[in-house]
Amino acid sequence: MPSDTLRFSTHHHLRQRLVLAILSGRSVRVDNIRSDDVHVGLREYEISFLRLLEKITNGTTIEISVTGTSLLLHPGLLPGGSYHHSCHLGRPIGYYLEALIPLAPFCKKPLELNLTGITGQEGRDMTADMIRTVTLPHLHLFGITDGLELQIKKRGSAPLGGGQVVFKCPAVRQLQTIHFLERGKIRKIRGVAYSTRVSPQFANRMVESARSILNRYVPDIYLYTDVYKGEESGKSPGYGLTLVSQSSTSSTHASECLSASGSISTPEDIALQAARLLLEEIQRGGCVDGKHQWLVLLLMVLGKEDVGRCLMGPLTAHSIQYLRDLDAFFGVRFKVQPQKGNDDASSGEVIMSCVGIGFSNVNKAMA
Repeated sequence: MPSDTLRFSTHHHLRQRLVLAILSGRSVRVDNIRSDDVHVGLREYEISFLRLLEKITNGTTIEISVTGTSLLLHPGLLPGGSYHHSCHLGRPIGYYLEALIPLAPFCKKPLELNLTGITGQEGRDMTADMIRTVTLPHLHLFGITDGLELQIKKRGSAPLGGGQVVFKCPAVRQLQTIHFLERGKIRKIRGVAYSTRVSPQFANRMVESARSILNRYVPDIYLYTDVYKGEESGKSPGYGLTLVSQSSTSSTHASECLSASGSISTPEDIALQAARLLLEEIQRGGCVDGKHQWLVLLLMVLGKEDVGRCLMGPLTAHSIQYLRDLDAFFGVRFKVQPQKGNDDASSGEVIMSCVGIGFSNVNKAMA
C-alpha cells in the first residue's frame, strides 16, 4: 500500500475525511467502523453518501471490507456536470449536501445536483433552508458568487421524505483570501417558517411567537411563511423555523428548530426554542456561525498563498477535530489568537489565521 495513504479509525468524522481526501488527492483508509456495535460496519446512509461521491467524481475507487468495518478510498477528479441522487432516508439531504459544498467550486464544469429525500429533520444535520440562507453566503466571502444557488422544489419532512432540492455551483480557478475581523452590530433578522401537511396556521403561529422574543432586540425583523401543499409537501407532516441574523459587516449567525416525528411540540415551542438558540449563537460572537467554522477554516487553507484571518467564536469540538484533519491532509496549522474584550480579558473569541496552500483548480478548463 502506498505510504501516502492516511489511516483513521472509527466512523466519526467519516464524511469530512473522505472530502479532504478528494481535495488533497491523498488516499485514505478507515478501520474499525462500529466494530464493537451490535450492527457492525457502515450504515446505509453512509453507503448512499459513498455512491454519491462516486457519481460526482471520475476515477474514484472505493473498497469496502466484507463486514463493512473497513474502507479504502483512492480519490479521482471532479468533472462537474449534472447529477441526480436519491438520498437514503436515514439522514436528511443536508447530511449529503453539507459535505459536497466544498468540492463543488473545484469541478471542471459547473456542478448541478438534484437530490431527493428529507429536506429537514430535527438533529445535528442542517436543513436545506439553513444551507440556502447561511452556508452559501459563506462561500461569497471567498469569491464564489455568480451561479451559486439552492432551490427547494419540494419539501419533505421525516420520516418518509419526498422532498427535492437543486444545488448549482460555478467552477472557480482560485479562492480569494479572507480578512474578516469585524463582527459589527446586528442590524436585521430574517427567517422562514415552513410547514408540510399540517394547518397553514402553524407557520403563522411560529412567526408570532418568535417575534415576541426578537422584537425586544432588533426592529428590522422579517419572517416569512412558506407553506407547501399537495405533491410539493412531501409524504410526512412537519413544520419548522430557520432564523438568520446579519450584522453591519455582513457576519451571519443562525439557528433552527423543527418538529420531531413521534414527539408533540407546539409551533410556539418550536419558535421560542429557535429564537433562544439564535440569541445564544449571537452571544458566542465571532464573524462566522458556529455550524460553519469548519467550512471557513477549510476554504482558508485552500486559499491563495497569503495570510487569511477570520474572527470566530469559541471553537466547537467539531472545528477542533477539523483542524487536526486539515493538518493531516494538507500540513497546514493555524495560529489561534484570543481576542481581547473591552476590559482586556479574553472574550472567548479567537482570531484564526493561516497561510493558504494556493490550491488551484486543475480540473477547470481554461477560459
